[in-house]
Amino acid sequence: MSQTKTNGEVIFVGAGPGDPELITIKGSRALERADRVIYAGSLVNPELLKICRAGTPFHDSAHLTLEEVVTLMFEGTKRGETIVRLHTGDPSMYGAIKEQFEQLDKQEIPYSVIPGVSSVFAAAAAVKREFTLPDISQTLILTRLAGRTPVPEREALAKLAKHQASMAIFLSVQDMGSVVQALLEGGYLASTPIAVVAKASWPDEEVLLGTLETIVEKVKEAGIRKQAQILVGDFLDPANGYARSKLYDPTFTHEYRQGTKK
Repeated sequence: MSQTKTNGEVIFVGAGPGDPELITIKGSRALERADRVIYAGSLVNPELLKICRAGTPFHDSAHLTLEEVVTLMFEGTKRGETIVRLHTGDPSMYGAIKEQFEQLDKQEIPYSVIPGVSSVFAAAAAVKREFTLPDISQTLILTRLAGRTPVPEREALAKLAKHQASMAIFLSVQDMGSVVQALLEGGYLASTPIAVVAKASWPDEEVLLGTLETIVEKVKEAGIRKQAQILVGDFLDPANGYARSKLYDPTFTHEYRQGTKK
């Protein structure tokens, strides 16, 4: 005879960028055993809900406040339910999860987090590029423009652009002109390559390639207003080439291989 659950739990699951096959195995298994799912309906691919058992209650958080989401969690866990909170991409990036954790902590409700594939990496895969090319950039900056959610002044896009590192800009394509202006102000040349990837990994994924000089018009013509990653930096198209990685250089010695002499 199976033991009746007395205590519920909440599992925060990264749904991945859109392609339902890009959820992790662990995330998929959490959905399989979920008694209830609260999902970000405006962004999460509904195909993922088919992983759940028939009859599993679903709640679209796009129509809910934080208080309403938390109430669903409280009510479900009191009944011993396993609740999956399904976030787009990886929950740690612009997922508004901290405020949910605090509410669960107050009620001493156990929770865990299963990471997911962020749209930033799905975008890099779409354009077939590496953010960290030797002699080009060994740093990736993930950021966004200020909107209704403010950005600290010390993290203004123009200030971050001064590092000339590889950059991925979330939640900002709706104001592409301001993005370009800030990048130019920060020191990127007008000829700097840039990519806009809309709905990375979805069937209707769209990729625009250009430079800071041309991308605003391309985005306008394509009508892209949301769900897009902006990638910028010389890693996209290094004008003067890049250095070969030492890891696989035949002359380079490391723990697992003795290099040959030149």
